[in-house]
Amino acid sequence: MSETKNEFSDYLFANNIACGVTEPDGAKVVGMLLDMLKRHFPQLDIEEARAEIEKREKVFPCIVAPGLAVPHARIAGIEKPMIAIACSPTGIGYGGKNVTTQVISLNMNVLINVMVLILSPLEDPNLHLQVMSMLAKSFSDPANIRQVAGLRSPAEVTTFFATGRIKMPEYLLAKDVMRTDFTPLHETDTIREAIDIFATTQSASLPVIDSVGDLRGVLSLKDILTYTLPEHLLWMENLSPIYRFQPFVDLLKSASDTRVSDIMQELGEPVSEDVPAIQLAKLFLAQETAQLIITDANGRLAGLVSLREFCAKFFWE
Repeated sequence: MSETKNEFSDYLFANNIACGVTEPDGAKVVGMLLDMLKRHFPQLDIEEARAEIEKREKVFPCIVAPGLAVPHARIAGIEKPMIAIACSPTGIGYGGKNVTTQVISLNMNVLINVMVLILSPLEDPNLHLQVMSMLAKSFSDPANIRQVAGLRSPAEVTTFFATGRIKMPEYLLAKDVMRTDFTPLHETDTIREAIDIFATTQSASLPVIDSVGDLRGVLSLKDILTYTLPEHLLWMENLSPIYRFQPFVDLLKSASDTRVSDIMQELGEPVSEDVPAIQLAKLFLAQETAQLIITDANGRLAGLVSLREFCAKFFWE
């Protein structure tokens, strides 16, 4: 029976870490890391791994924070995660998704300083997400990315992760799968401002907070449509009188005078960040909702989990 791994550093080996990388081409650095893993894990099929990484990269961003790229894939037949790291003080050009603006550009090259390549067992999505969670905690402070980028030897990198003692959770929690990169609405925002925020995000609904950050409600695009099209219009069989979208014109004219608090919905029961992640699956089905709001121990807004993002974590991330 193989030894149980409990920390991110348990999966690191000095000969799979490259420091002072000067190669500017991200694709070549990925190839270099795969070659390093092949030396330590002879059974690894490099071409299969490269193909899986590229396939996953087309549907899920590998740049997870400014300066940090995590190309990853799930590989059939391997028994444990394989990890390789490249540290570059000068930066590596890497194509992907801009995590700040969430605007996709296939030709965009983002400069990253730390690349962590992770290959994990296809048959164990829980282990994959646990390793990703440990890595996220290691780099929760952006300064750590800069620190690791400047380390001069593989021994210093392994020491960094060993010193952090990031433990693998016994099981995943809601906070391990939620996202925090979103802009909440404020109850004093205008509908015009809300529309602008929806336009720059991938969310169909957003939590609403007050001036001190307490949760007050939730506003969705459906709520805005409902406000735009009163119920009596929906009962009309012939919508020709509004074929020119007159209700939408009227809404846009008054959007700067109407507040989010005027049309937001009451907040359902939020979910604690310490709830086991599997509980979210039950809540999605029981509540027939496409998004759950996650709160911290003080009841404050902590994050969001959409049904699509939840499924992505387990099926294709």
